Amino acid sequence: MVYNGKGLVKNGLYVTGFAWSPAYLVDGEVPVVFESGFHCMAKIYERDIKDIIQDKKLPYLFITHVHYDHCGATSYLQRAFPGIKVASSQRAKEILKRPNAVNLMKSLSKNAFGIISKMESVERHMLLEDDFEAFYVDISLKDMDVIDICNGISVQVFETPGHTRDMLSYYIPEKKILIATESTGCRNQTGHIITEFLVDYDKYMSSLRRLSGLDIDILCQGHHFVFTGDDVRRHLSKSIDSAERFRDDVFKYLKSEGGSVDRGVEVVKAKEYDTNPGPKQPEKAYLINLRTRIAHLAERLAWGG
Repeated sequence: MVYNGKGLVKNGLYVTGFAWSPAYLVDGEVPVVFESGFHCMAKIYERDIKDIIQDKKLPYLFITHVHYDHCGATSYLQRAFPGIKVASSQRAKEILKRPNAVNLMKSLSKNAFGIISKMESVERHMLLEDDFEAFYVDISLKDMDVIDICNGISVQVFETPGHTRDMLSYYIPEKKILIATESTGCRNQTGHIITEFLVDYDKYMSSLRRLSGLDIDILCQGHHFVFTGDDVRRHLSKSIDSAERFRDDVFKYLKSEGGSVDRGVEVVKAKEYDTNPGPKQPEKAYLINLRTRIAHLAERLAWGG
């Protein structure tokens, strides 16, 4: 199954907020949340989570990486759920101390608010209009750490750099749930899989192949879709193929255009962004990420691919 919506997927996994940029809740004796989505959506994540867990305490919020659309509501949720501990990589914790990084997240969050507030499906009165806030990370995680949640439920940590340097993926072996977000690519509304490396193509591919070796029944990507059953394997296989094809296509564009990153950006944007009816990543954020991907491959090409 390919799930695109809010609510229960299966086996205690819920999509809260909205599918475009969700907070994933795994409910049970002790519930846990993964990701905190957009800052402006914070009150909606809070409401959805509380509707599901009722009076249960929420001990952990796991963050995969500190992009504005994955950690935006964290500071709000820290206040909404007293005692919650935020977990991420040590590198993410350090990024949050950089004024330029926080200012970029504020800018992109404001841009996202302008788009989200105009969407008919969103409850406009529930949106926050204030600025994104940096937050404190309580637990710094590293590769192969295991967090015991309760009797019979644990979260295994995988360092999966490539999309970002601070990227983590989380695996719940007892439920065969993998929260990988961009580490396994991101299928958009047209079915096209966007290859999501930003800092290192080789590490991205290594991370993708490593995660593909896990026993997964539920795969949570960063936006829009959750894959279950046989669709997990299909997505992972297509994501590997898509990444290799993206690399080869960009090399071809660069060679034919004299190494022009600008031209490569134009060609790829027309193919994978302009054809997507949405909802989709705001154009400003998309172009930052796309330019980074193509510039990285241009550098690779310059020293021999």
